[in-house]
Amino acid sequence: MIFHRLLLAFALSFAGCLAALATSAEVVVRELGVPVKAVNWVRLHPGRGPDGKASLLASMGQNNGGLFVLDIDLATGHCRQFNAPSSKQQYPTASFRSPRNGILYIGAHVDGHLLRYDPARPERGLEDLGAIDGEHATFPTGIAEAPDGFIWIGGYPDCSLTRFDPATGEFKRFGSMDPTDKYLYPLWGADGTLAALTRVVHPHMIAIDPSTGVQKNLGPVTSPEDKNQRLLFYKGLDGLLYLETHAGNFRIKGDRLEPVTALPAPLPPYFAAGSQPVPFRDALPMPDGTIATWDDGDEGAGTFQKIRLVSTNPAVASRVIPLDWKGGGTNLFVLHRGADGNIYGSSFLPEHIFRCAPDGSAMINLGRCSLMLGEAYTLANFSDGTMAFGSYPHSNLSLYDPRRPWRFGADSDGNPRDIGRLDDVGIRPIAMTIVPALVAADGSAVRERMWVGNLPDYGTWGGTLTWLDPKTLASGSHRHLLPDCSPFSLLWMPEAKQLLVGMSIEGGTGTKAKAQHGGFVIWDPIADHEIYHGDFGIKDLPDVIALASAGHGQVYALLGHTRYTADQLGAKSAGPTRIALLDVTARKVIAEAALPPEFGRMPEQVQFCLFHGPGGVYGITEHVLYRIKPGTCEMEVAWRAPENDQLDTPGPWIDRTFYFATGWRLRSLTLP
Repeated sequence: MIFHRLLLAFALSFAGCLAALATSAEVVVRELGVPVKAVNWVRLHPGRGPDGKASLLASMGQNNGGLFVLDIDLATGHCRQFNAPSSKQQYPTASFRSPRNGILYIGAHVDGHLLRYDPARPERGLEDLGAIDGEHATFPTGIAEAPDGFIWIGGYPDCSLTRFDPATGEFKRFGSMDPTDKYLYPLWGADGTLAALTRVVHPHMIAIDPSTGVQKNLGPVTSPEDKNQRLLFYKGLDGLLYLETHAGNFRIKGDRLEPVTALPAPLPPYFAAGSQPVPFRDALPMPDGTIATWDDGDEGAGTFQKIRLVSTNPAVASRVIPLDWKGGGTNLFVLHRGADGNIYGSSFLPEHIFRCAPDGSAMINLGRCSLMLGEAYTLANFSDGTMAFGSYPHSNLSLYDPRRPWRFGADSDGNPRDIGRLDDVGIRPIAMTIVPALVAADGSAVRERMWVGNLPDYGTWGGTLTWLDPKTLASGSHRHLLPDCSPFSLLWMPEAKQLLVGMSIEGGTGTKAKAQHGGFVIWDPIADHEIYHGDFGIKDLPDVIALASAGHGQVYALLGHTRYTADQLGAKSAGPTRIALLDVTARKVIAEAALPPEFGRMPEQVQFCLFHGPGGVYGITEHVLYRIKPGTCEMEVAWRAPENDQLDTPGPWIDRTFYFATGWRLRSLTLP
């Protein structure tokens, strides 16, 4: 009897295994390739090598394999490449090469560690010196060297200041330098002055006592809303600290501002505190008088494969050397099916556009589509086959005709052509949709337009809803559809000839949300004004992060928060992400359900996580592709990622094949 029970149990177990295998075999997952192997936060670090001769280092960020440092042979371009010790150390957001000893220090995001490369000891590689200030400095913002050799580091998200002693390897953490701002950019003057710029809600200068960390506000306090105000903080050629502002120019000496009539030139390489390096051609000459610049970097495609060496001696001809560094892969931010049937996508920092056939063949990195070089947040197709790209920062828009050769430019023949931004508020074009040509009740016609929902600039609240006519380049912009909220998701409803706008409480980077709840706005794209705003009766409405039509005037809405806002609110206050089925005409909720906890957390790009697929509306979390049963909010798993695998960026469906990205890898998933 026991034997028969064991045999039955074995048979049932075996049948279960076969069923599991059959289920997993029904879904076919394919690897299509690594479309982009680019680098970000790229900086050149000229200096003197251990032999006293000219030395050139470069720091570069990437996702697959982590950031790395190049020690460049100036004769051949051969690079000794030193990758970060941890794959989490992906972005060299702060870097500094000491002029006294040639050592390069790097503050690494995402883990907030301080790294060091010593050209005199290359066998040590890129050393991890430890955490700068834990979770208080996950994004190092600036590194400065004091006259006594101590290294000082600013950090985000707590506007923190930390001192590192190269002799002992010890950190001294002074904590937050401002209760409101999150970013800190410190500089040391040759006279022993330590000062820093805080950003981004009320940018202003502070002086810091290096022995205690006590800070003193120097002002002037500025507002990001006022585009006429400016603060430019830098070290001059004389080694002292200067501040150029709308209210006058100053030298920072100790704990006070001294007005000056003339400002000296900045000490190259020019890294104004709180900004990207500008420009590369202002690099510091090396000991032999050679100046190194990128020959294909900031001004070109951003590939950073060639260095131009220019001598300060006019008798010495300039020359270009190719570099042989190897990239591992850049994370993909958005995927889209173009009007030509190909798969398009953008990488994340830097923004490179790739294209390939649906089977992954003919994959090509096309290069840049915008002057911004951040990432394309959104893509869309016009009825004539033209494609639109919306790029971070500044919500720059570009137009591309797939029938013409790719030649990026801001001129009228550019393809893609950079159109620029539509207002001075938007920075992240989080949502995009095309509204076809329409006829108003009075018979007047409105041309086809692109509509964009934008998050606001750093340190500000209230994003914009903008539109663009691609033929005439006429445009419009509307802000504060709901006070201190931003348009986050858009859905064109052709039956009603209305635009449904999902609103988010998220402000610009560096801010804390002011609004308590998101909401819905119904917009008339013909008259270009609001028809309705409200919550459709949904209690505790968070951000409306994605929308998808359910047909017959019904709409699915994904309700939740981005990770940025959720981290501020805390898990309990943020609550679970949920699905709501809406009757838009009746302004009411038909059904609502929370995503099951076992589905896992939402991807970072939540705005893409609800979409149409075969037989209905689908959504993704990091671990599950799920389908919503039509007419309900019931969810069923279409595919669950295996352990140690995940879905990061959803893309288009082509028949029963779903395209998505995991980090830097383009993949597809075909249902039976």
